[in-house]
Amino acid sequence: MANRESADLSIGHNLKIALFHLGSGMADVLTTGVWNRIMVADLGFSAAFVGLLTGLRYFLAPIGVIAGRYSDTHTIGGYRRLFWIWLGRAMMAISTLMLGFATAELVRQAGIDSAGPTPAALWIALIASFLLFSLGGAISGSTFLALIYDRAAEHQRGRAVGLVWTFLLLGFTIGGISFSVMLPRDESAGAIAFSAESLLALFIVTAVALSLIWFLSLLGEEKRMPDRAISVDERASSLRHDLSLVWRSRQMRFFLFYLTMSMAFAFLQDTVLEPFAAQVFGMEAHTTNRFSAYWGSMAILGSFATLLLLRRSTAFNHSSVSQAGVCVLMLGYILFALSSLAEIRSLVTPGLILLGMGLGVWNIGTLGLMMDLSPAGRAGAFLGFWTFCVTLARGAGVAGGGIIRDLVLALANSHTVAYGAVFCLGFIGLLVSALALHQVNLRKQKGDDASDFDVAAALSQSMD
Repeated sequence: MANRESADLSIGHNLKIALFHLGSGMADVLTTGVWNRIMVADLGFSAAFVGLLTGLRYFLAPIGVIAGRYSDTHTIGGYRRLFWIWLGRAMMAISTLMLGFATAELVRQAGIDSAGPTPAALWIALIASFLLFSLGGAISGSTFLALIYDRAAEHQRGRAVGLVWTFLLLGFTIGGISFSVMLPRDESAGAIAFSAESLLALFIVTAVALSLIWFLSLLGEEKRMPDRAISVDERASSLRHDLSLVWRSRQMRFFLFYLTMSMAFAFLQDTVLEPFAAQVFGMEAHTTNRFSAYWGSMAILGSFATLLLLRRSTAFNHSSVSQAGVCVLMLGYILFALSSLAEIRSLVTPGLILLGMGLGVWNIGTLGLMMDLSPAGRAGAFLGFWTFCVTLARGAGVAGGGIIRDLVLALANSHTVAYGAVFCLGFIGLLVSALALHQVNLRKQKGDDASDFDVAAALSQSMD
């Protein structure tokens, strides 16, 4: 295994590695921001179907666990992590090209015959592209986190993860601005407001740019090793074993409930936010594409402010910061609900600001709690388990937002009521998660002994 004693990650290399998630954020905006808005609002397809496709990557998280565990015990071409990371991102780049060609053809056909049926080949291409995108994201995501764990010394991991996730938020902002500029309104394109050619160009340029970012950011960041098996304790790192340890601890149970609930409901808006603005207020694509830039820039600000507070003041800890982040998110959902139900367009921008600030604060606090609640000697296994749960929960939230919107729309036949229901449910879910977090009472903060947690008893029993 990697030598933890010699691990050292400088600020410069940390920033270089963080560029990887700059590309991840841009890819996220392209699929859950630009593509889903076009499919639902411009082409009129089901939000539930679109949400299931964009959420597919989260439901394939178990494949990432398999890839991560395999990379713990084997090398391929002398590398434990890089092979899986670059393979997965190559799959995502190819799928982006496939998605661009298929969607551009849908736009082209909509301009010719809006009432005609969609050829089966296009549906197959869409499903295949998202399947490839999801598989690539699954096998590269977990191994990328493992690479960060290998590269950073213990005291550097908080900073390393914080910078990496901040660059993910920066990718949302840059992606939102770039895609808005690359897909301007075309008055000659008809009702859809942009041409198939400009849409295809956006996907091609983005696929090339993401490929370069993902490759160059990690070039030289893993030392080559002999092609041999690396022995580990398979029993100690199994998913079933870790789950049994979590369930024996009251604190761990409540944290698991908080983690999954807050993740699912924080991203309930992911699929519906841009279509909501388009169908309730008639906002155009070049306007809604900037949404990720608005809330992404606020999330970056919230993240940096939170890291500064945690560094300079002992009055704040990861638990209190997480509570504050959830409360801000709840306020954002209230504004979105009022905006939809009362049709108040002026509340959309304040809602985006609160959404971004809440996500930034909540993200730093929750990542810190994941570190704090990973006992000494089991950090890698527990962080992998938390990530597995987070991924599934986010997938449920992304898909669930579209499903709820479609169900309520079918019952009420009103876009304002349908989107308002999604935001109201998001508020309720976040409130329940905040109550669960209140039960996670850490007696001491990061850096204390793992014996402070009641999971320590379960750990000692498991070794008997």
